[in-house]
Amino acid sequence: MIIVKKWKLTLQVAATYIGTVVGAGFATGKEIVQFFTQYGSLGLIGILISGLFFVWLGSKLMLIAQSIQAQSYQQLNNYLFGPAVGKFVNGFTIIILFGVTSVMLASTGAIGQEQLGMWPQLGMLITIVLAYIAISKGIEGILIVNSLVVPMMLSFSVIIFIPYLEHFSFLQVSPTAMMNKEWNWLFSPFLYIAFNLAMAQAVLVPLGSEIEDRSVIKRGALIGGLGLTFMMVAAHLALSNLPYTFQLDIPMSEVIKHVGIWVNWLFLIVIFGEIFTTLIGNVFGIARQIQSVIPISDNKAFALIMGLCFIVGQIGYGKLLEILYPVFGYIGLAFLVMLCLKKEKKE
Repeated sequence: MIIVKKWKLTLQVAATYIGTVVGAGFATGKEIVQFFTQYGSLGLIGILISGLFFVWLGSKLMLIAQSIQAQSYQQLNNYLFGPAVGKFVNGFTIIILFGVTSVMLASTGAIGQEQLGMWPQLGMLITIVLAYIAISKGIEGILIVNSLVVPMMLSFSVIIFIPYLEHFSFLQVSPTAMMNKEWNWLFSPFLYIAFNLAMAQAVLVPLGSEIEDRSVIKRGALIGGLGLTFMMVAAHLALSNLPYTFQLDIPMSEVIKHVGIWVNWLFLIVIFGEIFTTLIGNVFGIARQIQSVIPISDNKAFALIMGLCFIVGQIGYGKLLEILYPVFGYIGLAFLVMLCLKKEKKE
């Protein structure tokens, strides 16, 4: 019985890891094209490099969080960078998290409007209610949501992967736009890992600190990392076989046209699910950060954050993010380096 419970928790950790890392950019295929597919066959090597680092550093991040009993990413960054630099990193991270969360919330309204003819604000409000219900249960609620949504994401990846498996076309990945050749393809996976892990720490830190069994964390990170790698490979191979993929806003929609119209609804659910899992993780992480400074209850913190995100979502955050993202990219790389170098705290 204990073994069954351990494996159940392991799979929940793996699902939460996957659900936290992937987002709207992943579901639409835009992220995969930007970081990997534009480099053709070399992009596949980049994905495998990313997969190895996702397994290693995802595990290490959660194990360090467990060893220092970090309740929020603030404590992890202070441990990695020291108190002085850590304050700057934490301040900048919360701005980015808040901005990304606002954009994600606004995008759920856009999806409701485009696909269901719904008033965009209504779509956002429905998302807020669902998110509030999920995160009001704490880390357990996030584990449950990801356990439900991530299998659908993986199923979608299997569906788009099967045609290439049958025809063995995955052996001949065609470069869609060999732009910026040279060594950019090798640098790209590290940018991708750095950004995603810097964002994912909002959930992975409190998750790691609450999991007592180190073997659960290690196995969860392994399965989660392998799952992420498979999803990236499936998306890359599908997108690589389409002409002018890099010019499309939602390249994955072109893949679906070749797979079958019936997949459209699954695609819609997957996009919403990938946004939703990342959104609730971000809100949870921001709340933990706020609570480390201001004494406020969980529910009040969640309501405050989602209310502010709803307001900001109306006016847009895109331009500001365009300015902040490059800076956050450098912070993400610094985070990646420190995570590689820093050791767990000895008891």
